[in-house]
Amino acid sequence: METNPLKILVLVCVLFLIVSKSSAQVSFGNPQNINENWLFVLEDQANAQNADLDDSKWRKLDLPHDWSIEGQLSPTLASCTGYLPGGVGWYRKHLAIPEDQKGKKQYIYFEGVYNRSDVYVNGNLVGKRPNGYISFMYDLTPFLNYGTDNVIAVRVDHSRAADSRWYTGSGIYRNVFLITADPVHIHQWGVFYQTKSVVKNQALLNVKVEMDNTSGSDAALSVNLLLLSANDEIVAKGSQKLQAKPSGTSSLNLDLKLKNPVLWKLENPYLYRLKTEILQNGKVIDQAETQVGIRTLTFDANKGFALNGECTKLKGVCIHHDGGCLGSAVPPQVWERRLQNLKAMGCNAIRLSHNPQAPELYDLCDKMGFLVMDEAFDEWKYAKRKWLTGWNKGTPGFEGSFDFFDEWSDRDVTDMVLRDRNHPSVIMWSIGNEIDYPNDPYSHPVLDKGTINQPVYGGYQPKNPPATELGDIAKRLAADVRKADLSRPVTAALAGVIMSNETGYPGALDVVGYNYTEDRYEMDHKKYPERVIYGSENGMGMASWKSVRDSENIFAQFLWAGIDYLGESNAWPSRGFHSGLLDFAGNLKPRGHFRRALWETKPVTHLGTYPAPEQRRNYLSIDAWPNWNYETGENIRVVCYTNCQKSKLLLNGKQIGEEKAYDNNTGIISWDIPFEAGKLEVVGYNNNQEACRYAIQTSARPFALTAKVDKMKLSKDKDLAQIEIQVTDENGVPVMLSDDEVTCQTDGPAKLLGLEAGNNSDMSNYRDNVQRVYQGRILAYVQTTGTSGQIKVNFTAPWLKPVEVSLESK
Repeated sequence: METNPLKILVLVCVLFLIVSKSSAQVSFGNPQNINENWLFVLEDQANAQNADLDDSKWRKLDLPHDWSIEGQLSPTLASCTGYLPGGVGWYRKHLAIPEDQKGKKQYIYFEGVYNRSDVYVNGNLVGKRPNGYISFMYDLTPFLNYGTDNVIAVRVDHSRAADSRWYTGSGIYRNVFLITADPVHIHQWGVFYQTKSVVKNQALLNVKVEMDNTSGSDAALSVNLLLLSANDEIVAKGSQKLQAKPSGTSSLNLDLKLKNPVLWKLENPYLYRLKTEILQNGKVIDQAETQVGIRTLTFDANKGFALNGECTKLKGVCIHHDGGCLGSAVPPQVWERRLQNLKAMGCNAIRLSHNPQAPELYDLCDKMGFLVMDEAFDEWKYAKRKWLTGWNKGTPGFEGSFDFFDEWSDRDVTDMVLRDRNHPSVIMWSIGNEIDYPNDPYSHPVLDKGTINQPVYGGYQPKNPPATELGDIAKRLAADVRKADLSRPVTAALAGVIMSNETGYPGALDVVGYNYTEDRYEMDHKKYPERVIYGSENGMGMASWKSVRDSENIFAQFLWAGIDYLGESNAWPSRGFHSGLLDFAGNLKPRGHFRRALWETKPVTHLGTYPAPEQRRNYLSIDAWPNWNYETGENIRVVCYTNCQKSKLLLNGKQIGEEKAYDNNTGIISWDIPFEAGKLEVVGYNNNQEACRYAIQTSARPFALTAKVDKMKLSKDKDLAQIEIQVTDENGVPVMLSDDEVTCQTDGPAKLLGLEAGNNSDMSNYRDNVQRVYQGRILAYVQTTGTSGQIKVNFTAPWLKPVEVSLESK
């Protein structure tokens, strides 16, 4: 049932990213990163919270840390989380707070702990947070000893290891900060910005600042705002008085007028900086620096989505939070490389599936120009199936986060919005993914009404939770979101649209996401003309893209998936779900090149090959690797992923087969030709002029390793070099069929974090220094360790010429 009268949702807003000196996602005090020198034990040790516990034999490590990825892959473990273990672990950190800090407030801020964490200070429990994806903060001040040792202890309970449909990781897998602040300070996530209007020559910005006063008496404050351009020119400023009441939160709203604003756009994600100062008796007692992106959003049931008034199709992908062999503790440099590869493919939107992710990822989306769908939950108050022996195979388990949903969901979804609402990249708040999947767990009598073209697991199940509950929960969560932010729409990704249409669920949303049900777009647009509809999760086929490309009102698709991810695995051996456009190492796969031809505006072309099928003769694969090594005379299908009007195929410089026009039905053109060794090349033409070309070459036997590194000079402070190793023949031609075993050795102030080849069925140890290449290549992650100096990274393989990479840490 459709109750939302909103036909056109126009959101004109300026959004700001809180970036403090230490990159903590907080807007007050002096955050200090305290990732280094923690102690860890992977057992539920008695009295581990006590300050006087002897922890001298505990393992020493730095955060972020994911203990699951360090575990042994085993077919006896659950496939849903990638055959890796969970468990219970304890972390401890010894921390000295100087005497001169008395009178200050001390807080500890965790960006994410998976999961069910308890935090203690000197043996005192200061807080619990069961959700493993939410950032949270505790006040340490009442429990601290000044001028001597303090012990922070964190118990992490991931004993219910199969509690997710995908890999989660375990432990303190994001950053931790100690925040020192004046007793009167800006509230956590207490700076928020949006616009009242944007016209051609002026933007009117509203700034909301919330203050905490823990001093016990009134505080007369001055709030000063200074908006700077990217060139550090002052473009707007304002000041206002605030009387902060004791033992509570006080707030003010201040308008700023900005002339000739530069809007945040996909092709030019322009960011201003806002300085916020809090003064008491003429002295600065708190401050924050904020990056600012100004843009307008419009969601229209008939016209789709517009960014800054320009109709925009979201060419989106869904991503999970792991980094392959790195697990859930992913350095930001890894995300930057992955996003660069997605951007080069034509992608402009990211769905964060299905939980809030690391703050650095939002920072990168702001700076690189991506639109983000931020998502809170994959299940609500009842458990979903968690497959234990292979995806959709065998008997499922039912562990999960449902048991704390009723108690924590309001706070969790609110905290997601409060933390992330200042990112210009974020354009939608999702309160759930596939909560309405028919009979997993909700059911409704409509499931008995004939063929409905959706998976239902046996029709209506009256013993299952009634789907009518969906509307009530959705209204509650949507109200939480709107209380924290009215500048973006509330959405959700619906899997059982036919069932949900019988409930109040869609009507509780501002825009409604459809998972895989493209055939419902037109009929539901006619049936619910006020509903704004888009594809929140979609397959890779050409038809799915055409339903967006050729429809005025459908504004987005989000492909499953953007990047291969751990968990949701098939039967052993299988590390994860490998439908991604990028592999575990962040490299573009053939289907990524196919998607690039659909999404990219500049001319592109690419070749892939496979033996011509005798069955399914019309089969055109989007997963054809660029290999040109077969038996002489073997009949080979050559597929071309291109957006050019016409294409010509050359073999050793001579045209082979006929020139072919672009196929709008499949997006693929092909030739079946007998194999002949040499150079196979495709040339793309637009308006009878050559636009682009691409070639592959027959390779000889593996001869050498070659290396390509993203940067040679690194910061000494845990910077990351990503080194691509390729097996080539004696002439430098990549050997796609190679599976040689590579060994990596580092010398100098750096360490190897892992070797990632992207092979889903290789269940060996990715954390040691030995790994087989896949499709002839492998990626090494080398991280600096805190000191300056020269770094040598050597790669060797039996019978192959080795390669050495020289790096500098400074």
